Amino acid sequence: MTDITADIAQAGTFPLGDRTVKRLGYGAMQLAGPGVFGPPKDRAAAVAVLRAAVAAGVDHIDTSDFYGPHVTNQIIREALHPYPDGLVIVTKVGAKRGADASWNPAFSAEELTQAVHDNLRNLGVDALDVVNLRLMFDVHGPAEGPIEAPLTVLADLQRQGLIRRIGLSNATPRQVAEGRRITDIVCVQNQYNLAHRDDDAFIDDLAASGTAYVPFFPLGGFSPLQSDSLSAVAAGLGATPMQVALAWLLRRSPNILLIPGTSSLGHLHENLAAAELRLPDEALAALDRIGVA
Repeated sequence: MTDITADIAQAGTFPLGDRTVKRLGYGAMQLAGPGVFGPPKDRAAAVAVLRAAVAAGVDHIDTSDFYGPHVTNQIIREALHPYPDGLVIVTKVGAKRGADASWNPAFSAEELTQAVHDNLRNLGVDALDVVNLRLMFDVHGPAEGPIEAPLTVLADLQRQGLIRRIGLSNATPRQVAEGRRITDIVCVQNQYNLAHRDDDAFIDDLAASGTAYVPFFPLGGFSPLQSDSLSAVAAGLGATPMQVALAWLLRRSPNILLIPGTSSLGHLHENLAAAELRLPDEALAALDRIGVA
């Protein structure tokens, strides 16, 4: 196994409900095959990346049983079960995969209950640490829509002891408020990065209430100009664009928890090294301008 020497504790910690995790975690989506569908080309490499992440101190892994489907959770179980004390595995329900690899809503009580049991079985656990309800009112981003019915299903499963904590993915502030009337919402998982900052005020409101915000796609949707600006800052710091993007997110707000994903040990090392990257004021100013470019 390749040793990873990055000190991810430098990124700090933040509560995820009643658990506290390091702010730099790992997202397992890329461990499945192309298009997050089917098995990976190299299953042994996927296992090695997971083991290296945990060996480096990662204690927050993001996954879903609709990655593959089933594949990613099965690889996590192969690599890490029995799970080390302190490891928090966060999964998602609310979608399912078609035979053509499409992503489809799965919001009925039967579908949500089945998804929870699929996650339990494939991860090899008696209860899920955190389950995010993935909202699918618009596949391109958060959109308003009622969540009482599906969230009530998850809250019932929580009362049965099958789920410990609940979060929301692809959610709006109004949906979080609605969700809090049903159960405690420990995290929100939305797309957010240097170039896509629609959730700026939302992040600050969640921070004030002690709720974790977990952004995905740290380099997703950049225009060529924005990518060039990020690359220029990274070159000046002797870092990769991904490292700089992750370091900026860590700096953005203390409630942000990161879950960068990769199937490469080399990229895993680079991602985790972002915990040690310090951004000088002039670099921060240049990065902040990317959001308005």
